[in-house]
Amino acid sequence: MQDFRLEKYLSDGVERILRGILRVSDPRGSFFMLKFMAAEKRARRLREIAEEEGGHIPPFLIASITSQCNLHCKGCYARASGACAEELHEGELTGAQWDDIFGQAEKLGISFILLAGGEPLMRRDVIESAGRHKKVIFPVFTNGTIMQEDCLTLFSENRNLLPVLSIEGGKEQTDARRGSGVYQRLRQAMGSLKKRSLLFGASVTVTRENLYEVTSEEFLGELGTNGCKAVVYVEYVPADGKTEYLAPGEEEREALEKRIRKLREEQEDMVFISFPGDERASGGCLAAGRGFFHINASGGAEPCPFSPYSDTSLVHTSLKEALQSPLFSRLQESGSLEKFHTGGCALFEQEQLVKDLLQGER
Repeated sequence: MQDFRLEKYLSDGVERILRGILRVSDPRGSFFMLKFMAAEKRARRLREIAEEEGGHIPPFLIASITSQCNLHCKGCYARASGACAEELHEGELTGAQWDDIFGQAEKLGISFILLAGGEPLMRRDVIESAGRHKKVIFPVFTNGTIMQEDCLTLFSENRNLLPVLSIEGGKEQTDARRGSGVYQRLRQAMGSLKKRSLLFGASVTVTRENLYEVTSEEFLGELGTNGCKAVVYVEYVPADGKTEYLAPGEEEREALEKRIRKLREEQEDMVFISFPGDERASGGCLAAGRGFFHINASGGAEPCPFSPYSDTSLVHTSLKEALQSPLFSRLQESGSLEKFHTGGCALFEQEQLVKDLLQGER
């Protein structure tokens, strides 16, 4: 019964997101979204059938399609874990392998695949492949610094690709974390997207230092003026172990949650998503296949990007089989995903438990 309620919660959440996107889309984007919502009904039925048969298909995936990145952002969890570098890691999946994974996801009823990295726009071949899978929406989380004309054309021709630009607030906060000049390049990228009437969002890493700035009317008004229609708030996780002071505490999380509720009521022209804040209503962490899981650049199936441990590879295993990963099953059975946690990621705080379960020691 609990699993069924979880499936309904997740599918209802997908519908809420889609209605929000439809509300803020331009005519061409609205036409695509209406077609996609019909496809989502069929995808939801596939997930329901799996549930009835004793399985579970999450509506979301996160795919880090490359380890390459052109920036060195302070506190970057990908660099801290060794998942990000200047060059491609040996053994990274080919474009054809990613295309196969996207096709499997589409057939299973997965509706959203978040493309991350590294910097995902450095894998043009994979982005092009994603664009061909019209029954899946691919939010592309990019630093926005290499938004060239060919990328803009790709987004224009494939409305299932939604660019999500990473920004930390205004110029001072953004450049302090991402590097000098990045804020201005983001402004230019937003201008180019707006000129083409392309729907795009912003991803904001929330810290103690920028919380009130990134939820302010001034900041959000500027984003809106630049054409942004959605904001994804992600609580900072101190993956490098040296910046715990930046992670929001309980007081900050409560303030963020309250502010987002107000924004959703007052600003109907923008979509607001909070992670992990929006997980609380689901009864806990949605990682390890409950609501999503993470595929790293080499094809490893991991609970989430902040818990980079894997016992299953998509190189040798189907996507459906990967959902039955021993590690995922142990995490779900352990009850650790439902535990209250004080930071932005439940599994990051329980790293030793994940390592023990990976070895089958608990």
